[in-house]
Amino acid sequence: MTYTIKHLFHIDTSKTYVYKALTTLEGLSSWWTVETNGNPSLVDNTVSFNFGTIQGPTMKIVELIPDQKVTWECIESAHGWVGHKLTFLLDENDDKIRLRFTHEGWDTQDDFYAICNFSWGRYMESLRQHCQYDLGAPYGSKNYK
Repeated sequence: MTYTIKHLFHIDTSKTYVYKALTTLEGLSSWWTVETNGNPSLVDNTVSFNFGTIQGPTMKIVELIPDQKVTWECIESAHGWVGHKLTFLLDENDDKIRLRFTHEGWDTQDDFYAICNFSWGRYMESLRQHCQYDLGAPYGSKNYK
């Protein structure tokens, strides 16, 4: 049995803007970490995310459907994420963009799972703040607390 982290929330902007926040270096570094490297806009390319002295994951872009879906597979991780899939689904709901985020592949719901779930909630709010107000709080930025 595997476990999945899930988050669902609404963003008051366009699907295109959210999609760009997920598929460009400028977008990703505006809400997750300023230490983002690679090319997130093409399938089969990779993107690395680092957090100061902590080496973060490297993701392979496995699916891109413009303004609808972004899927990554973790191919390198010092923290056990290799093989995990992260998906961002976008649709419209109540005149806003509904984002469904999943992080699949967890073997246990241990303390690290709980920490990552909490952190994903924080970064999903950073994504919303970036898309709505250009006030994301990625790791390494002046807005990060």
